[in-house]
Amino acid sequence: MDSVLSKDKPVVRLRAFRAIDDPETCALFVDGHMHVLTNFGIQKITSARNEWLHNPAVFVLIVESLDKKKVFGGVRIHVAGGTEPLPIEQATGAMDPYVYDLVKQYALSGTGEGCGLWNSREIAGYGIGSIFLTRAGLAVAPQIGIKSLFALCAPYTVKLSETIGYRIEKRVGNNGTFYYPKLDLIATTMIYEDLENLSTASEEDRTAVMELRKNPNIVRTEVLRKKEIEIHYEINIPKLDQWSLADTITNSQKQRTTNKIDETNLNLL
Repeated sequence: MDSVLSKDKPVVRLRAFRAIDDPETCALFVDGHMHVLTNFGIQKITSARNEWLHNPAVFVLIVESLDKKKVFGGVRIHVAGGTEPLPIEQATGAMDPYVYDLVKQYALSGTGEGCGLWNSREIAGYGIGSIFLTRAGLAVAPQIGIKSLFALCAPYTVKLSETIGYRIEKRVGNNGTFYYPKLDLIATTMIYEDLENLSTASEEDRTAVMELRKNPNIVRTEVLRKKEIEIHYEINIPKLDQWSLADTITNSQKQRTTNKIDETNLNLL
């Protein structure tokens, strides 16, 4: 069966699409993400409204079985100017209102946020959540048209995010950090300022992302710590003729800010 993974060399598809174009897969994304968060002891997320499902400025990358019946992981890119503020604004804006100004500044050229990164236990250790989804997200950025990308990172992903090219955004919070989603957890605000050239990425990551931009539909055997996984990349985003970054940028400058924290909107990278 395509949905059963081989322990020796799993075979999966990594696919990109706009959230409103594939509600069925988005529902699988939500279920899988909530299950992972519940395993980490974060309960409030189960009451999340998941308004991103209807946001035309949200793009999704998922890792799924070849028969598309099971999702093993995913990440989202929210573009500023959609039908809701960016998750980072909803999470930290009440603690530091300058977050709103910062997002609006970068939104003039097209900005977004990488968020909601997760992978299931059955595919843990193969680099899906730590490397390959993040690289694919950077690879599709030129298709969307955005020039920069925010992220709110858990402590264990900060170093990895820096390797792939993110930098800590120290102009907000306590030198970039916030207590989120609760007082005993810290999240770090990060930003990727050069999505076009990836000048801040390691050479290995930059090469890999650029290769995916040249060949967005390709089958590759990826290796992490001697563990192999075969990934069928399908990251040419369909229906982009129905997407307008210009209209989204215009809307980003009209959006009003809120000073209420949404504790159910946990969207770390």
